[in-house]
Amino acid sequence: MNVAIVFLVILHVVICLFLIGVILLQQGKSADLAGAFGGQGSQTAFGPRSAANLLTRLTTTAAVLFVLTSIALTVLFTRTENGHSVTSGIKTSAPASNNK
Repeated sequence: MNVAIVFLVILHVVICLFLIGVILLQQGKSADLAGAFGGQGSQTAFGPRSAANLLTRLTTTAAVLFVLTSIALTVLFTRTENGHSVTSGIKTSAPASNNK
């Protein structure tokens, strides 16, 4: 296995675990008591807007890195000699016809 693929797989798993953790740490948009009854806490059309905090920025960065490592792994794995399709090992044969 190529060293670049092993490094990217390890990086991909670390980013994935980090992304899961950051998402679980975030608070929902309407996590207060008014949100339980459908209130938004503001009279604006789309709810209160707030500046992106650190967790939101970390989530966005981790999501972009996750997509980039996914694409890089796909490109690198298909270029290796042992990269193959899931259906490449299936033998297809035409069914025998019973025309009399």
